[in-house]
Amino acid sequence: MRSTHDHGTTDDTVLDLTRVTARGRRRLTAVAAGVTAALALGGLSTVSAHGADPADSARPATGAHPATGAHPATGAHPTAESTPIGFGAGTTGGGKATATTVTSLDAFKAAVTGDKAKVVRVSGLLSLTGQVDIGSNTTVLGVGSGSGFTGGGLRLKQVTNVIVRNLAISKPRKPSDGITVQKSTRVWIDHNTFSADRDHDKDYYDGLLDINHGSDDITVSWNKFADHFKGSLVGHSDNNASEDTGHLKVTYHHNWFTNVYSRIPSLRFGTGHFYDNYVQGAETGVHSRMGAQTLVENNVFRDTEVAVTTSRDSDADGYAVLRGNDLGGAATEISRTGSFTTPPYAYTAEPASSVVATVTAQAGTGTL
Repeated sequence: MRSTHDHGTTDDTVLDLTRVTARGRRRLTAVAAGVTAALALGGLSTVSAHGADPADSARPATGAHPATGAHPATGAHPTAESTPIGFGAGTTGGGKATATTVTSLDAFKAAVTGDKAKVVRVSGLLSLTGQVDIGSNTTVLGVGSGSGFTGGGLRLKQVTNVIVRNLAISKPRKPSDGITVQKSTRVWIDHNTFSADRDHDKDYYDGLLDINHGSDDITVSWNKFADHFKGSLVGHSDNNASEDTGHLKVTYHHNWFTNVYSRIPSLRFGTGHFYDNYVQGAETGVHSRMGAQTLVENNVFRDTEVAVTTSRDSDADGYAVLRGNDLGGAATEISRTGSFTTPPYAYTAEPASSVVATVTAQAGTGTL
């Protein structure tokens, strides 16, 4: 039975050790079934078992890289941006406001309250239960590589113009996500490290980064997501079309997902651009559903069962366009080819051949 809610155990495929032992046989069965379906539908469905994705792997992206001016053909690797690329472009956070450094949870809560422009630096790893609400026009920065939060996280609810960078956010206990973006716009989540463990069941922790309730204009870049079941959910429910349709526009680029089971990301209703990411050790990667439009471009997948799916766990399928990806043996389940092929912003997608080196060297905390 298909689930229509956010945190139920049937929302994504649940780890089943008996399925792991039958992995190779199941993959061959799935591929054969997919090929049969593709032929029956006149080629509308695409299922790939290995190699590069079936789209044009040489197709260039638009624009030069804003930080370096480089094009993939030059061989130059991108470096950390000072401003966001993608749907979150134009987000300035606290801008040039004088920074306040905090070393306690109480001081942090006081510093991020309100809508006045502010820059808050977090020094040290702070324990918390639940989430701290962040006001509009705020930049939150971690100091060094290990500063941030454990046990809970941050919530951006009904706010705009927020930047979160260089934070270590770990083990967000249910019902708290590492970061929740809710009814908010113009958000940049950059160079953070999100992590938990997979020693508990999939609902012991909540999501690492969830974006929902009509949020818009968001860029998620250069983050590391590690050791977790539920990575990043965009759109919390099949039943939220009235609020989410036309919104949930999100760009993911240069993120490293390692040992994350699923939701990389899972997108309902919205428009997602997923490029130059490295996905390692997933059951399912990109999941487009409930009519979502997703462009999946120049990513690398390793030790992953299904790189992209449009046909699981929801009342309606999503759409996807794939180009330039290195699937690394992963299957794809594309029941509906999308129409979102040209993002409305300048960017350069470096070729998949250089993504692993670039992302593993620069994603996560401590590299700004």
